[in-house]
Amino acid sequence: MGAKSGKEFLRRLDSTPREIWYGDERITGNVSSHRAFAGIAASMARLYDMQHGDGSEAMTYVSPSSGDRVGLSFLQPKTPGELAKRRGMMKAWADVSGGMLGRTPDYLNSSLMAMAAGAEFFGKEGHDYAGNVRRYYEYVRENDLLLTHTLINPQVNRAVGPSKQADPFIAARVLEKNDEGVVIRGARMLATLPFADEIMVFPSTVVRSGQDDMPYSIGFAVPVSTKGLKFICRESFAGEPAPDHPLSSMFDEQDAVVVFDDVLVPWDRVFILEDPERANRSSEATDAIVFMAQQATVREAAKAEFVAGLATVVAETIGADQFPHVQEKIADLLLTAETMKAFLDAADARARPNRWGLLTPDYVPINSARNLWPRVAPSFSVIIKQIGASGLMAIPPEDVMRSAVRKDVDKYYQSKLSEAEERIRIFKLAWDVAGSSFGGRQDLYERFFFGDPVRMASAYYSWYNKEPYKERVKALLRSRDGN
Repeated sequence: MGAKSGKEFLRRLDSTPREIWYGDERITGNVSSHRAFAGIAASMARLYDMQHGDGSEAMTYVSPSSGDRVGLSFLQPKTPGELAKRRGMMKAWADVSGGMLGRTPDYLNSSLMAMAAGAEFFGKEGHDYAGNVRRYYEYVRENDLLLTHTLINPQVNRAVGPSKQADPFIAARVLEKNDEGVVIRGARMLATLPFADEIMVFPSTVVRSGQDDMPYSIGFAVPVSTKGLKFICRESFAGEPAPDHPLSSMFDEQDAVVVFDDVLVPWDRVFILEDPERANRSSEATDAIVFMAQQATVREAAKAEFVAGLATVVAETIGADQFPHVQEKIADLLLTAETMKAFLDAADARARPNRWGLLTPDYVPINSARNLWPRVAPSFSVIIKQIGASGLMAIPPEDVMRSAVRKDVDKYYQSKLSEAEERIRIFKLAWDVAGSSFGGRQDLYERFFFGDPVRMASAYYSWYNKEPYKERVKALLRSRDGN
């Protein structure tokens, strides 16, 4: 089949049975027309359409197994040129949403691509887990499947681990094993894009060694149509009409808690089973974390550019761009954009083949970007609010332009550079970034994209090689002592 089009994506979305709960409504089909999913489904279809026509060369490559053109995010890079092509493709997708879509298909494709290259890590242990990973990667690549995944256990009692909860089946875990496969019971959060084709499940936090926690150290993938699989969605932020909600109407990805109600995972879809060591090391050992973080950094650079552009447009529209404090705030946004791009450039320039043969970006700048981003991204909405100020609250609904007070609107909502209608639309866009429910979700999402920033910083501190810097200090002290 190869790289699918937007039309093919929508047809598959609407024809695949699934159990999605939105409030008291059970959605089983025609997802693309549902009010909570119509905008994001259309946006995702737009991304898939970019793989065809004039964009084919920039967005796809020839499959080594089928000869069909498949998405570039599946490419296992061996040369600097291939690494650059993957990055260019990811940037093209990220620019469509101004970096607002955190779970475009290339994110998990990048993870699966790296895991397949390092499939040897998963071993056999009575079942060919390594072969399962390789075959699954090829299956997803050749059918251009959209994947979602779950990240963490439900927040019932964070003071204790999953095995010490009042109910040991709060967190998804192994219930039993039989000839057909492994039965999973429990739940995970957060499954962004519940309208995906399949869901991948890997631990995202450290699983403790020991008999009690063994059942939670699992890795597998199943279709969303699997019996017993349920998605419970949050409230949609996809506001209507679209002119009043320019971003949320198109890019609200939707997040869900996924329930595994005795879900059977066939043996050929199991990658890790009751193996804490492999569960804890899978992303690092295969360099999946590097390629996932690279994709995230590409998106973050696109978002920083978009927000810097938006802040500039807002400031210029109302004549605030002449003030030094406004210029300083926009300069901070520009510095963030350039910093994220510099991290990517450094990582690519220092790329080296990993033990599995993939030309892998240097993780030092990528991990630095991964740690810096949650510290700077929350300032985006603050800066937009500071520049737009009260003007962000003086934005009437779009249909005011067709009302009896249109003449008043034209007079009192005009700005230095724009007529009233254009100024209102600019400020609605700014509000969707900085003040709406969609904007609030974006802020929270960026703060915790890769986990708790404090724990990440602690891990970064322990991981980073500080010895050369310490030695410089000691050398300077020795030189002062004449040694």
